[in-house]
Amino acid sequence: MDALFLSRLQFAITPFIHFLFVPVTIGLALMIALMETVYARTGNAEYQRMAKFWGKLFLINFAAGIVTGIVLEFQFGTNWARYSQYVGDIFGSLLAIEATGFFFLESTMIGVWIFGWKRLSPWAHATVMWLVALAACGSAFWILTANAWMQNPVGYQIRNGRAELVDLWAVVLNPTAILSILHTISASIALSAFFVLGISAYHLRANRETAFFGKSFRIALVAGTVFTLAVVAAGDFLGANVAGRQPAKLAAMESHWKTSTRAPMTIVVWPDEENETNLIEFGRIPGALSFLAFKDFDREVIGLADIPRDERPPVAITMVSFRMMVAIGTAMLGLLALSWLRLRQLQQTPLLLTTLIWFIPLPFIACNVGWILTEVGRQPWIVYNVMRTSEGVTEGLRTYQVGFSLISLTVLLTLVTAATAFLIVRHARRGPLPLEGSNEPAKPDSAG
Repeated sequence: MDALFLSRLQFAITPFIHFLFVPVTIGLALMIALMETVYARTGNAEYQRMAKFWGKLFLINFAAGIVTGIVLEFQFGTNWARYSQYVGDIFGSLLAIEATGFFFLESTMIGVWIFGWKRLSPWAHATVMWLVALAACGSAFWILTANAWMQNPVGYQIRNGRAELVDLWAVVLNPTAILSILHTISASIALSAFFVLGISAYHLRANRETAFFGKSFRIALVAGTVFTLAVVAAGDFLGANVAGRQPAKLAAMESHWKTSTRAPMTIVVWPDEENETNLIEFGRIPGALSFLAFKDFDREVIGLADIPRDERPPVAITMVSFRMMVAIGTAMLGLLALSWLRLRQLQQTPLLLTTLIWFIPLPFIACNVGWILTEVGRQPWIVYNVMRTSEGVTEGLRTYQVGFSLISLTVLLTLVTAATAFLIVRHARRGPLPLEGSNEPAKPDSAG
């Protein structure tokens, strides 16, 4: 193991942990804003109570997201200084817009939201949460735009030995960026919907606060259905984009070795990278890969064997990540369909409610393996066809230095994650506080 490998491992672990919290803040902000809007419009205090309950879970995730995310910025200087020097004019500009604009707006509005319950009108308070939701999506927009530039670099020129920005609009309107933004934000909202569905199912199964969690369940079910379908649609377009711009990634996603027309998709496959073939192949569907990639059964798909070995991504990781993402997404659609069918008899369907509870972690896994697919599938490039990952690591960085920071950050972020999970579970199991002015005590958690 050298400094390059450990730096890559460190930058794999830290975003993985950070991205456990980011999608929840994006999706919950939207649903809380909707709840507050209904309260402002109808005066039904139950929706205000819902906003406060789910809002506390939002705040726990937001705080964890800040703690786990702040270390990411420093690694560009400590571990990836040559990358930062080479593309900082572009990448740094996009991150600066995100941090000084949308992150500060989100943080400020969250403070107003926390302390404004009795100081702002219901409509003003709802507007504040809409601004939080807008800022959360805005932050994601600029971060994903920066990442998409690494996948499909546009709007730049090489001057004085470094990449310099010459067309901001080309970067912002990068097709890869637009599709990545639609796919990721939709996935974040869908994930958050299943987060709400699972917690609501927990209380509905225990027959506690059924009216409260029934409303929460319905809001999440609508959001989950709309945005899970949006994930599928955006993912299809993004896959076509990958086929046209990153053929090695597409071939690795399907462990496709031989360039061919009517390229097949194989349901069960396991690659043998050394011998440029597959050890296992089962369930070949002729022409399916050509059609999914190009909407043409007869289109040629480049195989990995026709791509130089030093320009191929790790095939097994890329292929498994893609299949896990698709499998979990398919399961999400199935659970949504069952939930709609049993919506009027939810409490008479304990198996469905139990499944939704245990399903909560899987959308988180789907989002993270999607990121693994995106990043590992781009290798060996840190900026596609411009700069190799090996060229971006800090010059003179020692193995023991990265080893120390890797162990320290992993332990720290694991502790933060464990503490956050404990707080989320405790608050979720406890349930909402009673309505203000009500003499009804909070109900203890007695469900198993």
